Amino acid sequence: MENIQLVVLDMAGTTVRDNKEVETCFAEAAQRTGLVVSAERITAVQGWAKRFVFETLWQEQLHARNAGPSPSNGSELEAKVDHSYAVFRSILENHYQTSEVVPTPGCLDLFAFLKASRVKIALTTGFYRQVTDIILNKLGWNRGLDARYVGGPASLINVSVASDEVAQGRPAPLMIQQAMLTLGITDPRRVINLGDTPSDLESGKRAGCALSLGITNGTHTRQQLERHPNDGLYASLTDVQRFLERAEGVGNGQ
Repeated sequence: MENIQLVVLDMAGTTVRDNKEVETCFAEAAQRTGLVVSAERITAVQGWAKRFVFETLWQEQLHARNAGPSPSNGSELEAKVDHSYAVFRSILENHYQTSEVVPTPGCLDLFAFLKASRVKIALTTGFYRQVTDIILNKLGWNRGLDARYVGGPASLINVSVASDEVAQGRPAPLMIQQAMLTLGITDPRRVINLGDTPSDLESGKRAGCALSLGITNGTHTRQQLERHPNDGLYASLTDVQRFLERAEGVGNGQ
């Protein structure tokens, strides 16, 4: 494994503790707006850009109701997606503004290890920028970031990328690629991707990362994630750090 220059990490469920709160917000918004969806289906789409989740779920429901092609360009679909997404945003933002926000076990130690190893840290997320900023602010992880959400020598992270800042969220690889571009990293084989959802794993694979690793103490269990292509599943970020400490070629990337 060549020297690693960048580790890209998801937020909710990976670096930010999530005890199914986001899924609960989805379920509440669905219930309020007439979208019938199971808890299992909500779990399956975690990690995606949030508006795209509602677009997908409403397409499925309208397709089933109409027993024909889903009206993906229809005004009914757009109106329902807009309504559900607006309600979800209100619920989600209120949750993060009023609830405790804490890092996952081992997160800050992993950050410290990566910084000591001169490996850059990027946070990517299925959240849109407004709620991403709420979380970063509550954790203090926004300190030292400039207007482009790029950090300096004193910042904890080197860049933050939200799903509404790229043309497609996960499982597309664009957030990883945007982080690389911003930080001047050209070879995806010098990047490790970490996340707790199938879409996290797929985005890392599609980006060509050296490793796309899964965390099993987030939204998905080991049994759920092992069905998807991955380069290793770990119980926590503490275990990821232990792996990296043993791995050759980690550190001294730039």
